Amino acid sequence: MENTTRGLTNQFVQPPWRVALWSVAYSTVLAVAVFGNLIVIWIILAHKRMRTVTNYFLLNLAFSDVSMAAFNTLINFIYAAHGEWYFGQVYCRFHNFFPVTAVFASIYSMTAIAIDRYMAIIHPMKPRLPAKATLGVIVCIWSLAVVLAFPLCYFSTIRTLPQRTVCYVAWPRMAEDSFMYHIIVTVLVYILPLVVMGITYTIVGVTLWGGEIPGDSSDNYQGQLQAKRKVVKMMIIVVVTFALCWLPYHVYFIATGLNKRLSKWKYIQQVYLSVLWLAMSSTMYNPIIYCCLNSRFRAGFKQVFRWCPFVRVSSYDELELQSTRLRPCHQSSVCTSILSKDKSTRGNSPLKKSWKHSCCEELKLHNTQTQFILEQLQVIPISHLFSFF
Repeated sequence: MENTTRGLTNQFVQPPWRVALWSVAYSTVLAVAVFGNLIVIWIILAHKRMRTVTNYFLLNLAFSDVSMAAFNTLINFIYAAHGEWYFGQVYCRFHNFFPVTAVFASIYSMTAIAIDRYMAIIHPMKPRLPAKATLGVIVCIWSLAVVLAFPLCYFSTIRTLPQRTVCYVAWPRMAEDSFMYHIIVTVLVYILPLVVMGITYTIVGVTLWGGEIPGDSSDNYQGQLQAKRKVVKMMIIVVVTFALCWLPYHVYFIATGLNKRLSKWKYIQQVYLSVLWLAMSSTMYNPIIYCCLNSRFRAGFKQVFRWCPFVRVSSYDELELQSTRLRPCHQSSVCTSILSKDKSTRGNSPLKKSWKHSCCEELKLHNTQTQFILEQLQVIPISHLFSFF
């Protein structure tokens, strides 16, 4: 990702067959990441039902991954494989700045999702973020990412050598400053966000799998509980995947910073290309995870690939992305609670009879309306109709 003085030694000279092999690997990441994340962006923007707080953060995450894949993966591979910078001074600064900014924005977006899930599940009575506040959080995420990545832009330059041109970050104290920057980035953009997400998802997981959701007493409690579990499980997989993909990358730069002799190791270029590929591959997994674990994203992907002979779009898939939401009547929940309590209460006063009769009538009306809606929807189970996000 960041080009430092290792480019001056041209240590990434390789035989043609290795270049071809790595080209296929990096091109696969580029194609899957860009195409997959663009589909995610389309699914969220084109369907009103998908425009929720969590999905807006997923939209920002998808945009970050597209940016990193499009502007970093292929260019970094070409430079690493050939040891020659072909793209000029301006793009040298951009290359060392914007894709890194996108990486920072990605992990902070995941942190924002973790906090949003924590607030929605642990403190459900507190109001959710409005659209403007969500946009403000996204602006803050990118602003912080820009600040953290700005030194790379400021110190980036190109240098023309007798046989080639290199792009690198000319730190004032070169190796010392480069190592210090990587330590700061590892703490602020890897360890700290993962700690925050680990704590929040642990609390959320204990609540969802070990007890009742605070403030949730709806008629479809089990259905909503399962839906929330699916969302949290999906996001935990996203975070763990990101952490595993980027761990070797951070370890590589810390290890080479502590032990300079590692940079002269015979196979260090293959190690670098491997950890770089693994880090860049983090951009292509999220769309696959969404498609496998979320029925609405899966329905969106089916719509995109409906031209494929083996992809079948059912009426349920069409319904998943419609804007209509079916939610239990609040009064019916109250009546259910009253009737439940009434069973264990002795006495038969006229007031209690009146309350009970009123609630029973309302429940009958609610059940009739629900039955009619289910018939119109081809008797789709009600648990599938609740919003996941």
